Amino acid sequence: MMTRQMTHPLMRSLALFACLCGSTAHAQHGASEGEWRHYGGDAGSTKYSSLSQIEASNFADLEIAWRWKSIDGQFDLERLKHEYPNLQVKNDIEAVTVSRMKGAPLMIDGVLYVLTAMYQAAAIDAVTGQMLWSYDPKSYASGIPTMMLGFSSRGLAYWSDGRKSRVLWGTGDGYLISVDARTGKPDADFGHAGRVDLIDGFPRARRGPPINYSVTSAPLIVRDTVVVGSAVTDQPYKNEMPPGHVRAFDVRTGHLRWIFRTVPQRGEFGYATWAPGTAEHAGNANVWSLMSADESLGYVYLPIGSPTNDFYGGHRHGDNLFANSLVAVDVETGKRQWHFQLVHHDLWDSDAAAAPNLVDITVDGQPIKAVAQAAKKGWVYVFDRVTGEPVWPIEERPVPQSDVPGERSSQTQPFPTKPPAFERQGLTVDDLIDFTPELRHEAEAILQRHRHGSIFEPPSLAGNAKDSMQGTLNLPSYIGGANWHGAAFDPETGILYVPSTTRVTRSAIAAPTQSDATLNYVRDYYAIGGVGPQGLPLTKPPYGRITAIDLNEGEIIWQRPNGPGSPRIRLQPAAASLDLPDVGSGWDHLLLTRSLLISGQSGPNRQNEAVLVARDKLSGAVIAEIVLPGRVQGPPITYMARGDQYIAMAIAGSPPEIVALRLPH
Repeated sequence: MMTRQMTHPLMRSLALFACLCGSTAHAQHGASEGEWRHYGGDAGSTKYSSLSQIEASNFADLEIAWRWKSIDGQFDLERLKHEYPNLQVKNDIEAVTVSRMKGAPLMIDGVLYVLTAMYQAAAIDAVTGQMLWSYDPKSYASGIPTMMLGFSSRGLAYWSDGRKSRVLWGTGDGYLISVDARTGKPDADFGHAGRVDLIDGFPRARRGPPINYSVTSAPLIVRDTVVVGSAVTDQPYKNEMPPGHVRAFDVRTGHLRWIFRTVPQRGEFGYATWAPGTAEHAGNANVWSLMSADESLGYVYLPIGSPTNDFYGGHRHGDNLFANSLVAVDVETGKRQWHFQLVHHDLWDSDAAAAPNLVDITVDGQPIKAVAQAAKKGWVYVFDRVTGEPVWPIEERPVPQSDVPGERSSQTQPFPTKPPAFERQGLTVDDLIDFTPELRHEAEAILQRHRHGSIFEPPSLAGNAKDSMQGTLNLPSYIGGANWHGAAFDPETGILYVPSTTRVTRSAIAAPTQSDATLNYVRDYYAIGGVGPQGLPLTKPPYGRITAIDLNEGEIIWQRPNGPGSPRIRLQPAAASLDLPDVGSGWDHLLLTRSLLISGQSGPNRQNEAVLVARDKLSGAVIAEIVLPGRVQGPPITYMARGDQYIAMAIAGSPPEIVALRLPH
């Protein structure tokens, strides 16, 4: 039964129209014409290219064609701190706040477009690596962006009508920027001198200090409309936070076209799922990650995150639509077409963090234009992307209830019946590390000091030194499972590849200590992964993996650890003398070509080198690996330029770099 999940009343007629007019929702075939026009290759986030010059027999021959150092490295942070007092960069996080470059480069007509951690855009010659232009919106003048992440961005978007071409991105201080793709100069026709203020007039948003509303992921451009999400701090001590409403603007003028309220207001659908009066001040429920779209159908798919506060819902009784939901909206109007809430009344920070994958599959002989949402909870939820109907049943099942004062947790939660979970779910003795009998014994003792069990085991009050219970252990953790790294889909085979990590969260909540707090409870402490014995994880490996799922059958084909694992695990005294197999770590960034599954490996190889790995798509076996100058930070892309196929990606460094590989001439 799915009594809580609803579709738009026109869905049946739309579905019939889609069946009669095959062109209404076309197949997602990946990046085309040797270019890479979207963060995920195409608007459907497949991360697939049919290019085949680089294949299994020559992948090991790849060499570096060029390297481009981020222009963030030119900044003198001490000078910036004096010039812009709001910046307030702390010495101990300087290296972190300017060293991330998470975005996927875009490649159009022989030019790569990149966005740096400090929201500077640059155009780079795709063959030589020479910078053609750069533009600095001086986002840092307002201070460090929200979400405790410092300067961090997942890229930009490109648009052209054949005469004009533009590059657009959101900034850490809440602006939407548009520049000429040929020159890098601000578009004078867009907003005010090339920028739209996303904070002005937006509920409870402020530019600070401190900033509480940012943009951390690439906007999505469909039919001359640019759709923008937002990032709102996840761990406030006040209940009144900015809502995560999604907005769309005219790509030429910057004029507001529509707004979809992720926290519905009085008179809107979904308002009744919030206790009376709570939706008026509730915040978050934001699309901080990547969106996808079916350009022919005209639908944008929004993966929406958790509401304020993500571990305590005593101020927001009810299911809390549209938090933790996948929502399809019409790109022309912003009207909801259908939705599905993955988690009711979230208490686990279970954001829909990955870009939805648009997939054309055949199930029981019937072709289905579907959308697949990989989630933190370790499931892939699969829906007909026209109607929102689940491809396989999703059942509401009873779950454990919270005993935190004032909390009213949901009585049931949705459980997909297919495909099987790609991650371990819930925590029992059988999941504990067993490298040695001593480690297993210590792990069992740790487990017994915490609440544990169901995947939906609710957070508990913080204990003290005299309490036997010291919080709740959750698996997957609040970072997943899957996260913003997303999945990749092969349109030729119907196989979805999901990178994920297996980590335990230790969490508890307590009354806030701030005198002006307006929340009854906030996170008291939490730890990810480091709750096990002698510096090791609490659970058995693998700690990072790739899972291949046949979406035509709804079955897992293979799962493999994504490498030997972190040296922090393998070199711990309790494990250093053990002959461990590959145990994996973190999330790989994936790229699919006609013949290869390519992954930017999260951790080093056994020689402690950063590597790009080629795997067999049907087995997951490693074919070859290329040593890189730094760890892969963002999704690799592939493109053709002057007869050569390239693979380019952001790698770690001080500053980070874009590195491009090709076969030797």
